[in-house]
Formats: sequence, C-alpha cells, structure tokens
Amino acid sequence: MRLLINQLVLGFGAGIGLIMAHPLWATDAKIIISQIIDKDTAETVLEGPVKVPSPRNIDGRDGYYSKCNYYSVSGDKRLVVRLFQPASGSDPHKELDQVAENSGSMRSISGLGDKARMSRGAESGLPSNVVMLYVVKGNSLVTVGLSGFDDDVGGEKAKSVAQKILAQL
Repeated sequence: MRLLINQLVLGFGAGIGLIMAHPLWATDAKIIISQIIDKDTAETVLEGPVKVPSPRNIDGRDGYYSKCNYYSVSGDKRLVVRLFQPASGSDPHKELDQVAENSGSMRSISGLGDKARMSRGAESGLPSNVVMLYVVKGNSLVTVGLSGFDDDVGGEKAKSVAQKILAQL
C-alpha cells in the first residue's frame, strides 16, 4: 500500500511539473507582440489594409524585446507596438522615467497598467497626428505608437491596443 501511495504522489508531482513547464504557465515565457496585435487587428485599428509586417523578437543583454510595425498600404497611417521585459535587476518604471525625461511633455494616463504616460502631437513636441503611449505592467514596458489620426482618436485607439496587450501579460 505504501508503494502505491508513493507512486501516486510521484506521478501527481510529475504531472504538476509538466503542467507548470507549459509555456502558458512558465514565468519566463516570451510574449510575441505580433501574435497579440496581428495583421487583422492592425487593419482594424488603421481602418484599412496594411503591408506585410516584419516582426522581431530579440533576447538582448538588457532584456527581451518583441516589436512589430504596421504601415497602411496607402502610407498615411502607422501602428508601432513594442514590448520590453528588462533583464533581472532592471526596473521598467525607471525605463519609463528615462523615456519621459528624454521626451517632450507627457501626461499620466490612469487605469492602464501600473503606470502609463502619453505623448500627443504638438503639445509633446511630436508631429501632429502622432501619439505615443507607454505603459508599465509588472516587469513589462509596452509602447504603442500611432500616426495618421486626430490626436484624440489616436489616443483612444492607442489605449485600446495597449489594453489588448496588457490582457496577455
């Protein structure tokens, strides 16, 4: 009987180990941004067809990057999505603070991740119809850039894209 109990416990432990090793549960699972914001999603956001994107996913010394740029076929609209997960010992809040220091005016956005800041058009030194949204959630810094829309519309679209990404973190 004792042998049977030990085998059951060992089998249960091995099963849990296999479940926890699955990428969905792994703590170091790499998020591929172009799978969250895919071409169809980009076409919805940009309100028309987009060129074939070239996503990139890179493990660097300072952390993991996943990025993808979408350009409308007409060339007048763009969507840029980035995910940065800093290496151990780095803080995404500090990364966001550095972006804020090196950018024009940014305003805080509440209700999005742990901390969010947005730059929009002329008020931030950007060209008109350009919005940059930066959001920290956990150990991730998400960037959503959008151009070709009125700043208010672009800001709302950028928030919507960020929320879709944040839901996967």
